[in-house]
Order: sequence, then structure tokens, then C-alpha cells
Amino acid sequence: MVTQRLYYKDAYRIEFDANVLRSIPGHKDTIGIILDRTCFYPTSGGQPCDTGTLDSQPVFDVLEQDGEIVHWIAGKLQSTSVHGRINWPRRFDHMQQHTGQHILSQAFLRVLKAQTVSFHLGEESSTIDLDRSTLEASEAEAVQDLANEVVFADRVVVAKFVTPEEFSALELRKSPAVEKDIRIVQIEGFDGSPCGGTHCSRTGQIGPIAIRKHERRSQETRVEFLCGWRALRDHRWKTRAINELALAFSVKDMELPEAVFRLMQEATENRRELHRLRDELLHIEAAKLLGKATPWKDTRVVLRAFDEREPQQVRKLASFVVECEKAIALLGISGTQARLIFACSKDSPIDVAILLKGTCLHFGGNGGGQPHLAQGGGFPGDKVGEALEWAYQTLTAKRKGKKNA
Repeated sequence: MVTQRLYYKDAYRIEFDANVLRSIPGHKDTIGIILDRTCFYPTSGGQPCDTGTLDSQPVFDVLEQDGEIVHWIAGKLQSTSVHGRINWPRRFDHMQQHTGQHILSQAFLRVLKAQTVSFHLGEESSTIDLDRSTLEASEAEAVQDLANEVVFADRVVVAKFVTPEEFSALELRKSPAVEKDIRIVQIEGFDGSPCGGTHCSRTGQIGPIAIRKHERRSQETRVEFLCGWRALRDHRWKTRAINELALAFSVKDMELPEAVFRLMQEATENRRELHRLRDELLHIEAAKLLGKATPWKDTRVVLRAFDEREPQQVRKLASFVVECEKAIALLGISGTQARLIFACSKDSPIDVAILLKGTCLHFGGNGGGQPHLAQGGGFPGDKVGEALEWAYQTLTAKRKGKKNA
């Protein structure tokens, strides 16, 4: 027996009585209930299912399987006859979004000759994909204006099944996906489209239609939009945020973008100046370290351990140390785990990658790099000083039985 779909006749009906035809065991304690009649819309056509209750049991999912509508509940029903009630705010939200999509798709077709190739109604926003790869802001605004003109006109929306003869005489935006039991949704004087979803009875009930954003996806454009209560809630939080930011910047709300861009430009300039000053200080620090360096043959060796310093900063300091001729930097950072950064001037015969790798391995870590710059670590941070001394002794061949790196 095929379940009678009450939402086809009346999308505004939220309660009904029905008989249980059979049940299907699901995962763990879930049960799928098949009724002789229902107001619950199953997930299909880009529209999510209704939720609600069967007697006292919450319906958390509704699916269509082999032509039957299965209502999934987590408990057990106490009777073979049930009273169903759908979640009306969710149903009406879906009606607003889906009817709004029909209007928006026709508006894109009329203004830009762009056809809708797919539609998805999400929990927070909805999307349509257009068969074009570009969409300018001015074009989106023109489409949005036409869509809202249809909303404000409060046109009649009719959903009905048509015969093959009636169908052949209709002008539709797209062809149906089925060959029989064709259901058409018509928006008076504006759009006609085959659809099995739930819709508002007048366009005025949709509320405002707002295009939130759009982006290119390969050869198509995805448009994110909001209708009705969703559009109002989105407008509300954005207005609040804009007013708060305008107050913080001491500007009018219309002046906020200019103020933000100006601040961004200033921040970029400040960051550039900060980096320049930091490099200047690092150059000064490098000169001081070289002044206290340990001489070895004709080379100056800088040996220094830092507490919790930024590795990128220490790496740059090492590079500044070895900018001069005949210099070697053996630097380390303590912390939870040790980090070593070794560098040498380009005229140095030393391969610091070999020296660093040997040092890290000796203390249970790892590392590597290029002959003139290497880094590593991975051993306890309190061993940094000892590791640097070990590396220095290895470098200068003062450790017994060791050769130069």
C-alpha cells in the first residue's frame, strides 16, 4: 500500500492521524515506521525532511525507500494507530527557502539567461548552481531586485499534478525528472517548474530574498541565498555588527568599509616598518655576538642558547651572524623541546648540516639542512647548552677521538 502524502494537498497541515502499516528495524534502537498517510516530507529534490513526533516519539529522519516513506524514531510506538505532528517552524522555513529558490532561478534566467543546474537547501543557507562561470555584483543585484519584486507583488503559488495533455501545454523553466505523476509548481505570471517539494501559497509569505554571496566553481557559479526569517536574522546580526564597528571606529556605518581598508593599509605599513626595525635590531645583536665570539683558527664561532625565543627570529639572527666572512653560528633554543640552528659563512669549509645532524642524533633528536644552514632538535630542552658545547667540541676537534665536521 502506497503512503498517502498529505503535504501534497496542504503544505500548511501540521497534524494528522494514521495507521502503522509496518516497521523496519534500524541501527541500534532505531525503528523505521511506515504509515498509510503522512504529513512528513521525506528528504528529496534538494530539500531536507520534516521532523516532529509520532505520538510521543521524536521523528529524527524521514526517507523515501522503494516508493515508501519511512519515519525513523529512536523508541517504540505503543499502538498501531498514531497521531503525527510536524515541526512547523522547520516546515515553514523550508517552504520559504524552496519557493524563494523557484523565484530566484527564474529571475536568473530572465535577467542573465542563466539556468539553474542544481539546488541544495541547507540548515543555515541554501545554494543554487548556475550554468555560467562568472557573476558580477551588479548582475546579482539586478536578479535580487526582480526576485523581491515578485515577493512584494504577493502572487499566487499553485502546486498540482497535471495530466500529460495539460503538461504539454505548459511553458516550464525545466523538464520533469519523471514521466508520470508530474507535479507542477506555478508562480502566477512568473514561473512554472516540476517539483515535489513543499511551498508557500503566496509569494508574500516568502519574505525577503537575499543573495548572500557567490563564487565560481569550475565552469559554474554557486550562489548562496537566504529567504524569509533566515534573511531577517542574517540582516539583524550584520546590522548589529556594523553598528558596533562603526561606533568603535567613530564613523558612520556607510563609511565603515573605507575606514577598515584604511586601517588595513596602515597595519600593512606598520608591519613592514616593524619587520625593518626588528631586522635592524637583529643586525645589532649579531654584531654584538660577533664581538664576543670565540676565535678558532681564522674563524669566529658564536655559541649562544636562548630561552623560549621564536625559531624564525633565531634563524634570521644566525643568517646575519654569518653574513661576514669566516663566521660560524651555533645557536639553540630551550623549552619543552630543544631546537638547534647552525649556520656558517659561504667561505667556510665546514658543513653545518653534518655537524647538526650528528649533534641531534647524539642527544636523541634529528635534523638536517644545507651545508651553510641547518636546523633540528627533538630532544629535551634542558639539554640545549650541553648540545651546543658538544657541537663546539666536535667542531674544534677538542673532543677526544673526534675529527672536524
